[in-house]
Amino acid sequence: MQIVVTGGAGFIGSQLVHLLLETRPEWQIVNFDALTYSGNLENVAGLEANSRYRFLRGDVADPEAAAQALAGADAVIHLAAESHVDRSIQDAGDFIRTNVTGTQTLLDAARRGRLSRFVQVSTDEVYGSLGNEGRFSETSPLAPNSPYAASKAAADLLARAAFHTHGVPVIITRASNNYGPRQFPEKLIPLVISNALAGEPVPLYGRGENVRNWIHAADHCRGILVALERGTPGEIYNFGGDDELDNLSLVKRLLRLAGAGEELIRYVADRLGHDFRYSLDSSRARRELGWRPEIALDAGLTATVDWYRQHPAWLRRARGGDFQSYYARQYEVRLQPAAAPAATHRPTEKSC
Repeated sequence: MQIVVTGGAGFIGSQLVHLLLETRPEWQIVNFDALTYSGNLENVAGLEANSRYRFLRGDVADPEAAAQALAGADAVIHLAAESHVDRSIQDAGDFIRTNVTGTQTLLDAARRGRLSRFVQVSTDEVYGSLGNEGRFSETSPLAPNSPYAASKAAADLLARAAFHTHGVPVIITRASNNYGPRQFPEKLIPLVISNALAGEPVPLYGRGENVRNWIHAADHCRGILVALERGTPGEIYNFGGDDELDNLSLVKRLLRLAGAGEELIRYVADRLGHDFRYSLDSSRARRELGWRPEIALDAGLTATVDWYRQHPAWLRRARGGDFQSYYARQYEVRLQPAAAPAATHRPTEKSC
């Protein structure tokens, strides 16, 4: 069986590629990645020696490249995406091209190739924001609040339409916030870790009250795999971790693990349209797919901090170039005094 993983040089995609090669010895894996700023061939270093692995550089929004990638494939797992909310707020153009146009281009290629499975890997952010109570299920309405979330919701709806209109065997997965090794340092956890290890200020939006449901990328990848093998076309599966934490508590925990003090915290002006809370109900995946998260947050965070500490060269290269200009735009001109600012808004109380 030949499986195409789009975005396989990225954070989650590279972990999935490793998992498939390690656990499915009869499968051939094609890694189709455009190598944009967060795509990194270091994440899959050494795999080129494996005869069951092939890297193909290309853009999912390019019809010819997509057709070439899917030629001879049995299934595709679609992870390629622009994924950082802050960047989508600065400029949504790349998100529309990659996440929306790219998904439709890939769906068209999958339909022509008569693939047996198309796994659309999405996010809990398509559901919008929760209040203090409740969890999102697969039947919760879509209510995206950021350009990133809106682009992923659009991609999910195009995937759904491809299933109902053309019979493309689409399975949609939605996961809570991922963390783990090899994550690009613009995201909260690796940003905190990398700044703490360097003794630099750690920016934190608002008062750090926003709550996230965390899942280790390894648990997420296992979920994607069981969805591919056991999921029902046309259905949606949520993969959420067992752990929920407000951002301030998370940052303090990471600082302790990195051996840094809380004086590094710098509160910054809140993100525009900042969703208050995400939480996923994963009971369907547990019941129908036999999946459950295995990595507890404490153990996962400890291992993640250790990985970044042990890979300074990887981190140094990831924090160079584009990252520096992005960081300067996003944080350095917005730093506030160490005392938390007054709340500028109350979270929308919405429950499911």
